Amino acid sequence: MSVRIGTRGSRLAMVQTNRVCSLLNDAGIETEIIEIKTIGDAKTTVPMHAVGGEGIFVRALDDAIQNGEIDAAVHSMKDIPAFRPEGVVTCAVLKRDSPADFLVHYCDLKDVKVIGTSSTRRRAQLLRSKMDVEIKELRGNVDTRLRKLKDGEYDAIVLAEAGIERLGLDLPGTRLLPQWYVPSPNQGAIAVTCRDDLKLAETLGLLNHEQTRKDVEIERAVMEEIGGGCFTPQGVFCENGFLIAEVVSLDGTRWERIEDNGEDIDDARFIGQKLRGMGYSIIEEAKAELRL
Repeated sequence: MSVRIGTRGSRLAMVQTNRVCSLLNDAGIETEIIEIKTIGDAKTTVPMHAVGGEGIFVRALDDAIQNGEIDAAVHSMKDIPAFRPEGVVTCAVLKRDSPADFLVHYCDLKDVKVIGTSSTRRRAQLLRSKMDVEIKELRGNVDTRLRKLKDGEYDAIVLAEAGIERLGLDLPGTRLLPQWYVPSPNQGAIAVTCRDDLKLAETLGLLNHEQTRKDVEIERAVMEEIGGGCFTPQGVFCENGFLIAEVVSLDGTRWERIEDNGEDIDDARFIGQKLRGMGYSIIEEAKAELRL
């Protein structure tokens, strides 16, 4: 059996896809990598929420699966939107790497005055931290972001620690603890999606890590109940059933947070509904401001 696997063309996406293909090859399954262009890769000069919201790195790969161009696709799971198209299933979630954010900086932390990030969540959490900094928009792949940092456009930039580790980079900076800088739902997890075909899904399901899948599905259930997509600065992190979830105002001055056991999807949905009620004004204000 040979499986055509689609991916974005960035270096990180290719590294992640090569990991999946290597694992499948070890299991005796032949693979072919096919690069797919996405709207998120094409439009890198405007904020992500202005490009088209959720799924900007995923839609083209979903379309390619539905059109029969590829059999499966590899994603950073945090990029996959809450609502999925018919005929596409998540067949495997690999064991999670670090869920944390990492603040890359070459100067002393006390000298950091301008931080680059494209994430509304990261912006809000950094502003909440009381660091005396300006947050500026930053788009592009990891290499582009690091080049802009070295060129002096920013004093620091925020990257996912998992991406740094997967690329084998040794970068100076500060790890942002997930307990305080609660990650994006599913950060650090790699997902494999495929067409809704039982035999194909079972074959690719050999890569599935049960505990990671349980944790990320709990996070996604909370995310779905909170709503708001990329318009809502929200962090959701579950580790072995212990859940931290929060929504933060865009300026970092207000937030609502829940820490509780998330043993199953029903618990997660209840917690998400509760947090949405607690943070309703924060969520609606963020959506209104970003849609102006």
